[in-house]
Amino acid sequence: MAMGSTTGSPRFRAAVDIGGTFTDIVLLDADGRRHVKKVSSSVEDYARAIVDGLREVFEETGLTGRDVIEVLHGTTVASNALLELRGARTGLITTRGFRDVLEIRRLRMPRLYDLTWEKPPTLVERRLRVEVNERIDARGAVQQPLDDGDVERALDVLLAQGIEALAVCLLNSWANPAHEERIRTLARRRAPGLPLCISSDVLPEIKEYERTSTTVINTYVLPIVRRYLATLRTGLDGIAVRGPLLIMQSNGGLMTDEAAATRPMHIIESGPAAGVVGAQALARRIGLGKLITFDMGGTTAKASLVEDGAISRATEYQVGGGIMHGSRLLTGAGYLLRVPAIDLAEVGAGGGSIVWRDAGGALQVGPRSAGASPGPLCYDLGGTEPTVTDANVILGYLNPTALAGGAVKLNASRAHEVFQERIAEPLGLPLAEAAHGAHLIAASNMMRAIRAVSSERGRDPREYALFAFGGNGPLFAAGMARALEMTRVVIPPAPGLFSAFGLLYSEVEHHYVRTWRRRTRGLDAAELAEAFGRLEDEARAQLAAEGFTGAAVRLERSADCRYQGQSFELTVPVTSSVPIEEAFGREHERTYGHRAGPDEPVEIVSLRVVGRGLSDRPRVIDRPGGLDRPGTPEMAPRTSPEGAMRRVYFGPQTGWIATPILSRSDLATPREGPAVIEEYDATCVVPPGARAGLDAGGNIVMEL
Repeated sequence: MAMGSTTGSPRFRAAVDIGGTFTDIVLLDADGRRHVKKVSSSVEDYARAIVDGLREVFEETGLTGRDVIEVLHGTTVASNALLELRGARTGLITTRGFRDVLEIRRLRMPRLYDLTWEKPPTLVERRLRVEVNERIDARGAVQQPLDDGDVERALDVLLAQGIEALAVCLLNSWANPAHEERIRTLARRRAPGLPLCISSDVLPEIKEYERTSTTVINTYVLPIVRRYLATLRTGLDGIAVRGPLLIMQSNGGLMTDEAAATRPMHIIESGPAAGVVGAQALARRIGLGKLITFDMGGTTAKASLVEDGAISRATEYQVGGGIMHGSRLLTGAGYLLRVPAIDLAEVGAGGGSIVWRDAGGALQVGPRSAGASPGPLCYDLGGTEPTVTDANVILGYLNPTALAGGAVKLNASRAHEVFQERIAEPLGLPLAEAAHGAHLIAASNMMRAIRAVSSERGRDPREYALFAFGGNGPLFAAGMARALEMTRVVIPPAPGLFSAFGLLYSEVEHHYVRTWRRRTRGLDAAELAEAFGRLEDEARAQLAAEGFTGAAVRLERSADCRYQGQSFELTVPVTSSVPIEEAFGREHERTYGHRAGPDEPVEIVSLRVVGRGLSDRPRVIDRPGGLDRPGTPEMAPRTSPEGAMRRVYFGPQTGWIATPILSRSDLATPREGPAVIEEYDATCVVPPGARAGLDAGGNIVMEL
């Protein structure tokens, strides 16, 4: 798609989404013209794949770096540093008696009866956690003053151990930060270049474990994220891309690279968030009130909820610990981060997930993955273990010769041989039944994620549409929806690249929180307005520094509330139309199925403000036609010839059926299943008994 810049320079926004296998790049201008590029991720230096990919786009299109006005980026650099424990060597200074808060955690176990479960290692080992004498009470009064000599000794110990970053978290510093600020002053004098975070800056909120854990995570990934963003900025400058670099946050908003370099805790779940934001934008456009998003790639599958055009957010989540459960009951597996994030449930199931038999001979799928290298058996790149993708090739769901418009050649016979020998024969099953069993187990693992964001939150999945994307989402969507008794599935155009498109829909956003404990009865409205006003001033100052003022600024208020005596809070919007107590009662009933009587006092624990900077650039392409330009990869030649048929297995009841292989445009006239829709970046399976067609926006809509 050659787009020279002859008639007035085009102004493109570039979205870059890094996955474990591929880096997706989408360039889009205000007229809906776009260019798409998929390049292999460069794991040792993620920035290189981005810069090289953009350079290739420029060579192919005749564009230059000056035509790119901003770069939007979703990254897994911070989460990988945590999962692989490759962060900075971090020291922690804390109040005497609270050295082991990180170790003790919340005494919660993700697997109740598993005596062999071990909690993940702390991010700061014990010898790098040093206590100082000081104490501030819960009202902010100094009970024991801080001794400078004590702080100097603590710094000597930590610097002698060769720390690369320092976290400071003192008891009750949320009520009075004076002691933490004094430690910061002394540390800066002693070690001027040392990255340093104090908890009263990072999270001025009650609960010492949550505050310590969040501050330590922010400090632990800070040098790595800073280095990565500096490398990327230098690389972009090198190809004359001088526009701002905006990073996707876990909460679905964007932040500048400068803000991300000081608060990397907000970009830990940067990767999966973009797809949910894209789903929200699309849902508003096509008038879908309730949907569950389902994003399945090569290694993980993620589910989230969009209701009445609003994304569901959690105030905290856990990173690592093998698998991110959405269930509120199964916490404690990973490292706790108390920052707002899109409420995602994530399971270790993707196309590369390995199919294996446990000690009892039962079939299991994942969470281990063959990833991009060596990949599934059928890729013929040295993989030795059968995967979900191999099962799907055997079942006829995937093209047996090639994927990605012919870019990935497949060896189906290798998948058949090894699956037969390793899985089917030991189970005493025909090959097709064994492969179908693996497919169903993968689907049931992923249904756990969907239930975690729906039925475990008091939502009935049957009232929602399933919005499926990612390279493998459209293949599994119909079967999973049917098992959950959902009746509608929606698959957007370019589903495999959808997370990159999601970035283009996001706005700049900053979240602020402060503990402010008051009962809602007899609340002083002026005092509440003043407390919110302080947070809003912070938001306005940050947004003004990024060029957003006046009408370009949107502020939203909310509060964390609980019935007095409860241990956990629910977040409710604070508006002039609904009293806080009533808003909390409604949310409590919706989440837990009941609310307390009118005599039960409600307590505010923390106040929250979200500040949004609204761009004057169009965030959304409103023309459906903008999504299918000749020359973009989705329109690449089909791997299967026109009018092709393939034998596809739909389970022991139905057996093998000769199934037509179609392209998306063939669904302009709705048709009954079975059918397989092959695209450049994904394959969609329409089972028997389902009906599929295209809506006005080019989305595949399946009625089950």
